[in-house]
Amino acid sequence: MAATRKVAVVLKAVKNITIQFCPFESNVRSTREFLAMVGSEKARSTNMNCEVMTTVKHDKSEPVVDITYADGEKLVMKGAKLTSSEMLGAFQARCIAKDPQAKAAAKK
Repeated sequence: MAATRKVAVVLKAVKNITIQFCPFESNVRSTREFLAMVGSEKARSTNMNCEVMTTVKHDKSEPVVDITYADGEKLVMKGAKLTSSEMLGAFQARCIAKDPQAKAAAKK
């Protein structure tokens, strides 16, 4: 795992997360790290109804994270050119914008 600071991942505003990658490609590290963060038991406990689905392919495809929020908005991140910190930052920014309680906590 990357030496990133510990960030609480809250899936409250998320309906589902689909992660696809080919494990044999060299550009999947950040996607796998993002999967570890959102797939952790602590993160999953913040929204038991959020589905985290992983598709492992062996077709040299680009790693993709597809997030659907509870309000229907989608966020698609191509992990080949992003770090796990950048992916998590974009994800958390949208989650905070959609959750009034998270906005209040972020201001503190």
